[in-house]
Amino acid sequence: LGERPRLMGTVGQDFDAYRAWLEAAGVDTSLVRDETDLFTASFFVSTDQDGNQIANFYTGAMARARELTLYAVDDDEIDLVIISPNDPQAMVKYAAECQELGIPTLYDPSQQIVRLSGAELTMGLMGSTVLIVNEYEFEMLREKTGLTVDQIQTAPSRACIVTLGVEGSRIWSEGVIYHIPAVTPPCVSDPTGVGDAYRAGLVKGLALGLSWDLAGRIGSIAAAYALEQPGPQSHRYSMADFLSRFEAHFGHSAELTAAFQAEGPAY
Repeated sequence: LGERPRLMGTVGQDFDAYRAWLEAAGVDTSLVRDETDLFTASFFVSTDQDGNQIANFYTGAMARARELTLYAVDDDEIDLVIISPNDPQAMVKYAAECQELGIPTLYDPSQQIVRLSGAELTMGLMGSTVLIVNEYEFEMLREKTGLTVDQIQTAPSRACIVTLGVEGSRIWSEGVIYHIPAVTPPCVSDPTGVGDAYRAGLVKGLALGLSWDLAGRIGSIAAAYALEQPGPQSHRYSMADFLSRFEAHFGHSAELTAAFQAEGPAY
């Protein structure tokens, strides 16, 4: 979608080929640190015919992510920090540092909710700008923190987002609830990475300064591209393709068309 996000993390001796792939795809890996005595963390997922998944992890070099610090990054260059599943101690550290530095955060604890304490989750949640989880994770968050539904929804300063699978997503922001419909692709291949693709589309919408309703719909379109291909990163599209599919599902948006066209050659 034309952005160049920076990846901050620790990787192993086997990362070179993936680093090259990420850089070619527009990801800045300059904040990635090599741990040459370890292998890169791996995620293994088993998916049944209904799309239900069980995940397993090899931690590897990710265990040293807690040694990195946002204090080493020029915070004037940071628009948003996405705190996603990582070494649990690293997630706690990054959340605290963002709060100390006044950096906006998208808090996405996801699979690591089970490994974070209620107090740690509450700290990350209460200091966040945006919270995003799926429906199951929202309930886990409620149980572990002891917070009410209303407290969780209103804790982030800007929005609480819950993805609902085939039912789309729900966004709470400043007392308004946006119901974002899901987009069903021509074929369904593999749900792995669909939530991450939704997040990418949502963040693109935020980067463009668009409304929550429009940013959520961009997320739904991005998720559909991932759903129709095997694996989380095998899909491709141009911004013109993306806009065409958006219009096919949601109708013409002059605001989105203008924002995409302003992106220049990538459009």
